[in-house]
Amino acid sequence: MTITALTRQVRVLAAPGHRHDEILTPAALEFVGRLVEAFEPRRRDLLKERRRQILRLASGSPLDFPMVTSAVRDDPTWRAAPPAPGLTDRRVEITGPPDRRMAVNALNSGAKVWMADFEDATAPLWDNVIGGQLNLLDAIERRIDFTTQEGKEYRLGDRPATIMVRPRGWHLDEEHLRYDGRPVPAALVDFGLYFFHCAQRQIDAGYGPYFYLPKLENRYEARLWNDVFLLAQELLGIPRGTVRATVLIETITAAFEMEEILYELREHSAGLNAGRWDYLFSLIKTFGHRTDFLLPDRAKVTMTAPFMRAYTELLVRTCHRRGAHAIGGMAAQVPGKDPAANEAAFAKVRLDKEREAEDGFDGSWVAHPALVPVCRDVFDNVLGERPHQLDRTRDDVEVTPADLLSVRRISDKPTAEGVRTNISVTLRYYAAWLRGQGAVALDGLMEDAATAEIARVQIWQWLRHRVIDRETVTGLLDDELVALGAEHPWAPVDDIRDLFERTAMTGELPLFFTPDAYTRHLVRRPEAQA
Repeated sequence: MTITALTRQVRVLAAPGHRHDEILTPAALEFVGRLVEAFEPRRRDLLKERRRQILRLASGSPLDFPMVTSAVRDDPTWRAAPPAPGLTDRRVEITGPPDRRMAVNALNSGAKVWMADFEDATAPLWDNVIGGQLNLLDAIERRIDFTTQEGKEYRLGDRPATIMVRPRGWHLDEEHLRYDGRPVPAALVDFGLYFFHCAQRQIDAGYGPYFYLPKLENRYEARLWNDVFLLAQELLGIPRGTVRATVLIETITAAFEMEEILYELREHSAGLNAGRWDYLFSLIKTFGHRTDFLLPDRAKVTMTAPFMRAYTELLVRTCHRRGAHAIGGMAAQVPGKDPAANEAAFAKVRLDKEREAEDGFDGSWVAHPALVPVCRDVFDNVLGERPHQLDRTRDDVEVTPADLLSVRRISDKPTAEGVRTNISVTLRYYAAWLRGQGAVALDGLMEDAATAEIARVQIWQWLRHRVIDRETVTGLLDDELVALGAEHPWAPVDDIRDLFERTAMTGELPLFFTPDAYTRHLVRRPEAQA
């Protein structure tokens, strides 16, 4: 494979690491540079449009299904691509960071799909980013077996799950790579390095390069990804349409453009997923200035809330109308040592998955291998020998803009326990993230960046509308930081406090906590390599 040399090179601003040279080859960096050269200006323009949209909605502009795309929604003839090899049956998918242990456990879990998550479940330390790429390469080459220092063996089984990769979102940069003096978009790093090294290997194994696309706001961002896929396939001589991608509908604006997003990606589409925590985070981030969007404790905002039911039912109807998979949300429970607690957790997961299967979803997510049998059993009961239920077009579903925005029907106020829990979860997750861990078990749940985001923006929203006072939050913050320092003496308590205050207690809400947190990883960034 030959790629014409660029006049400007991608420069690596990090010290060499173990086996990094296997990923950061000159040809791979050239490939990433091609993607950056072609698409970075559009990415910057789309990020500016995100900010303009936030200002429009804050000033009172209504959110509605776009009138200019009504022809796309009204046209009954177009379809998404048929399911690709390894993606026909997706009744249970497991997600997690692409570290070595997780890779083996997830691939052996019995799930149909493993989503290797560079976004919400990975803190983007340079070693995590490149190490994750190495682990994926090793998994595909079936050389990922290893033994821990304690003697525990991890061996890849004979029927591993299909791999899908979730790159970081369009809003994030990778500071360790530079092109033309600018940081390289993190999404193009994660996608480009995996695609360059693994796309043909996956094809040779009978599958293909498959992806999950996070944080999309609208059809234009989906179109950008589609164009990335087209160029990437062209550059490496891979047949057009080989790439497949599932889009997470985890922003409120994307919920109003589900059909348009499928349409833009239709020859590369593998359906849509209901990303519940990021969806609530987006709702608050977009409408948090309004009292009619005030939410109670996150534990009380269940998937049976009217606006969440509208969102998920519209997602199933949209996907099945176009022949695409609809994948349900995350079950984040983590089993512990208490059998009674585990039984209660499994029962809760089962109810959640039964609702999804009965609503027409073709599969769903879990965060822990112990939940795979629960989810699989539920979908087995509904699907039987069928690989999916695309035939359930849900023509009975009619969803209006008001249905998607009917948050005011939830009248509960936040509880003292809910406030403390949000502060505790945010602080402990920040501590883990700053140490390099993007997925962490807290109080029986696998928390990642999405749950930290909803926890911290709820604190911000409650402060803004004076549902809670600043003195209460400050007092709880002090208490929880003392407890955190006692539990984890290594935790940078001052840094965590500052990050919490800057992301949850300011007048203007930061759109994401990750850019601020990321800069704290880079304070002592190594000098550029020669």
